[in-house]
Amino acid sequence: MYLNEEEIVSLLDAPIFHAVSEVAGELGLDTYLIGGFVRDLFLHRPSKDMDLVTVGNGIELAKAVARKLGKNAHLTVFKNFGTAQVRFNELELEFVGARKESYYPDSRKPVVENGTLEDDLRRRDFTINTLALCLNKDNFGELVDLFDGLNDLENLRIITPLNPDITFNDDPLRMMRAIRFASQLGFFIASDTFDAIVRNKHRIKIISRERIADELNKIILSPKPSIGFELLDLCGLLEIIFPELQALKGVETKEGIGHKENFTHTLIVLDRLSRTTDNLWLRWSALLHDIAKPVTKRFDNRLGWTFHNHNFIGEKMIPDIFRKMKLPMNEKMRFVQRMVSLHMRPIALVDDEVTDSAVRRLLFDAGDDIDDLMKLCEADITSKNPEKVHQFLHNFQLVREKLVQIQEKDRIRNFQPPISGEEIMVTFGLPPSRTVGVLKEAIKNAILDGVIPNEYDAARAFMFLKAKKMGIQ
Repeated sequence: MYLNEEEIVSLLDAPIFHAVSEVAGELGLDTYLIGGFVRDLFLHRPSKDMDLVTVGNGIELAKAVARKLGKNAHLTVFKNFGTAQVRFNELELEFVGARKESYYPDSRKPVVENGTLEDDLRRRDFTINTLALCLNKDNFGELVDLFDGLNDLENLRIITPLNPDITFNDDPLRMMRAIRFASQLGFFIASDTFDAIVRNKHRIKIISRERIADELNKIILSPKPSIGFELLDLCGLLEIIFPELQALKGVETKEGIGHKENFTHTLIVLDRLSRTTDNLWLRWSALLHDIAKPVTKRFDNRLGWTFHNHNFIGEKMIPDIFRKMKLPMNEKMRFVQRMVSLHMRPIALVDDEVTDSAVRRLLFDAGDDIDDLMKLCEADITSKNPEKVHQFLHNFQLVREKLVQIQEKDRIRNFQPPISGEEIMVTFGLPPSRTVGVLKEAIKNAILDGVIPNEYDAARAFMFLKAKKMGIQ
């Protein structure tokens, strides 16, 4: 993981860094590349977002760098925050003057004063983000590591540069960030730092739901999201920010019969799905697919534990969860609803006696999302019995084959009935009415049930027969 000075200089051998170096020299400003970009450089992770700190006026440096880079550089100044951004091709450079900060108890917005490089590094969240690389000509590529961040990086350790109680009390979002980094990077949180999260967990309530959701999304998109959610649960944050998910925890036993631990099951499903997709909203579907099990759980003397209609109740819970989390209330939410609602359907198609009609209806209901639905269903197989897992996966392969066969034959995916409501109104001289809807629905069902083929002429002939039975001339 360690890079020598020659390797660092080689990695920084790009026009953007040389431009910053030249301008910093002209202005007489000590300037450093800092934070996540430097951390990721040592971890060999790609990163396009760069934070630059100068001991002086960051905005003036940004303006001069933008002029140096020419017409492909786009400058945005945030005067109120004392920062500026330069976009250059696919890169984003954030410029700020070195500063020190102090906080009021009821806000994460700091009081900012000019400071030294050490002041600026001291205010960072974790030691692995305090690493700085000098961009000035005489010390180009020289590493500044005042808080032993490189050692913590080497030992996969997340620890704060200051007393963690101060760090988290000042900005409680850092508690979420610690857990997000653990999940993203596979690092562990130092015990003193984790204990401070436990002590300060209620401070998270001053953080906006949008900020919390952003960190949750990054945890969900990490290579093994269960790490993040298990840590959120262990430190007590989950109960505060996502009580519906925390409610999945625990196993109840009656008459010697227990049920599976649904929290653990959900995280296994999420991890399994994460191996096959980086679709954020499909991963959210995995996290929420059993969200209604706590409210639908019942014990039946004959059947044992049941969770009847948990998929449909879960679908109805999702808008409230998204609204509370400040997640998008649009087609992304509706996609998650559809996945949760339909996740029980494919397994019912395994039976050899299943009708083509049932397959058509699933294709119709899922549309272009059928492949995502199948990924979710396959991830939902979490049995510890290898033979059972093998059998389920084999069964789902059969379902996939049935879906392909029916789709090729009947072209059902995303189909619209060949006869529109407008054509029904014109044909029979009807105004917009329930009667028009009944006729259109009858045509759709006739196609899905295999009564008629998915063709215009057949649909029109059926329309006249149905209309005659309804007394429509």
